[in-house]
Amino acid sequence: MILTAQQPAYLPWIGLFHKISLADLFCYMDDVQYQVNDFNNRNKVKGPNGAFWLTVPIYRKNHLDLKIKEAKIVDNQPWQSKHWKSLLSCYSKAPFFSLYADFLEDVYQRDWTYLSELNDHCMKLFLDMLDIKVEYHKMSNLNILTKKSDLVLDMCLKLNASTFIFGKLGRDYADTSKFEDSNIKVVFQDYCHPKYSQLFGEFESHLSIIDLLFNCGPNSKEVLMSGNLTRDKIIGS
Repeated sequence: MILTAQQPAYLPWIGLFHKISLADLFCYMDDVQYQVNDFNNRNKVKGPNGAFWLTVPIYRKNHLDLKIKEAKIVDNQPWQSKHWKSLLSCYSKAPFFSLYADFLEDVYQRDWTYLSELNDHCMKLFLDMLDIKVEYHKMSNLNILTKKSDLVLDMCLKLNASTFIFGKLGRDYADTSKFEDSNIKVVFQDYCHPKYSQLFGEFESHLSIIDLLFNCGPNSKEVLMSGNLTRDKIIGS
């Protein structure tokens, strides 16, 4: 069984969905520390003047002690309407806007208390849009108390995984010898970002999955997989 995992991100980038598409199991890491100025609560979309951030406002009191599942969304700012208006401005003329607009508008019409719940809902929505089938787990249900590389190893053991896919930065902290001792294969994803047709001039990479979906529609999964590691290569290696 191939496992991968990721901290919750708001409107994640396309490389995450490539990584998940290679796996049998995905673990949503909602039980780790909330990171300020990271992708937990923000991501980029592209408008007439280039890429810009959409940020969900989070209460910052004692944020260094917060786990992601505990991070609360500020309830007195109209961020939902602002984000939806931004998406309308950026993508209403995109080829496949009408295919996904109703689903996303519904996201911004709901009231959200916790960031993790918002990101979890959106993640499952995007996986469905991309037709990526994976067994989905939340780390908060696994009772894992270790950190970094040991946390990932314990996750693999709890979920009976034989292979774990790290992102590129996993090389900075993964203790591969411990995985080898447990007969767990380690794979590092080096994502090669594809180019695709976008609105508003020259191509910009590392945007939210929303940009790909609105511009490429049902071909989005094929686009994000192109030129990259495949599941067959992992199994055969």
